[in-house]
Amino acid sequence: MIRTIEHAGKQGRRITVKHPVKLTALLYLKEALVKQRYELCPEIIAVAREFGAASFEIQDLLEDQRRSPG
Repeated sequence: MIRTIEHAGKQGRRITVKHPVKLTALLYLKEALVKQRYELCPEIIAVAREFGAASFEIQDLLEDQRRSPG
């Protein structure tokens, strides 16, 4: 779940729910990517989304610049 705070008609920062299962799934996704276990990623992403992970949270892990080919 993403909530957006509005102040005087201006859109504020985004707040996401810190559900323990969501956070664990995002951690497992990061570990799977580092270990190059890509076959696990779709299932982990589905669990993270089910428990409230926002697209930007998943996308940030998928596009992490610290992971480099080679």
